[in-house]
Amino acid sequence: MAITDWPEDERPREKLLKHGPATLSDAELLAIFLRTGVAGKSAVDLARELLASFGGLRPLLNASRTEFCAGVGLGDAKYAQLQAVLEMARRHLRESLVRGDAFSSPGAVRGYLAARLRDQPREVFLVLFLDARHRLIAAEELFLGTLGEAAVHPREVVRRALQHNAAALIVAHNHPSGVAEPSRADELITLRLKEALGLVDVRLLDHFVIGDGEPVSLAERGVI
Repeated sequence: MAITDWPEDERPREKLLKHGPATLSDAELLAIFLRTGVAGKSAVDLARELLASFGGLRPLLNASRTEFCAGVGLGDAKYAQLQAVLEMARRHLRESLVRGDAFSSPGAVRGYLAARLRDQPREVFLVLFLDARHRLIAAEELFLGTLGEAAVHPREVVRRALQHNAAALIVAHNHPSGVAEPSRADELITLRLKEALGLVDVRLLDHFVIGDGEPVSLAERGVI
């Protein structure tokens, strides 16, 4: 049965408009994105099959172009559309940091960092450069690869902070394993950065470790 033949309250689009997107299942949200099904299957049926095939919504969203386009009912056009949606979401989160006080909006900071780093296949060290009102000036990936004390250079972080005329920084890196528990090396890097930045009157507000769950704040752990 086509979705247009369903009772109106059960149709994903009408349900979203009436009750909001949070009330929809993953399959219903994906069905709205797909718009149409394939022969013998509604968009919701197809969405359910795709979620089962990919192992959930997150693996589907993170699939490579080749993997994604191999899915039934998918292709380059849908892949391009999805990437545009994901990038708009990341930019929306970034704009909230540009306009507001990042330090007093921990939810926005965590959301942006998770969207930016959580699914990176290798470790990335990201720096948020903030002005005196803690609004975002720039976000830069300064170091890549296996991060450790020797791989993160405080001198380079200080140099970029001065170039941006930043008053404060928030730094973050991801653990591709998905386990966000900070290591002793993470703590030592944080202390070295705090000391180096303090010499030029730039505050290190926090260091977040990003994994599969909630980002972990080293400031909340008492390291900073």
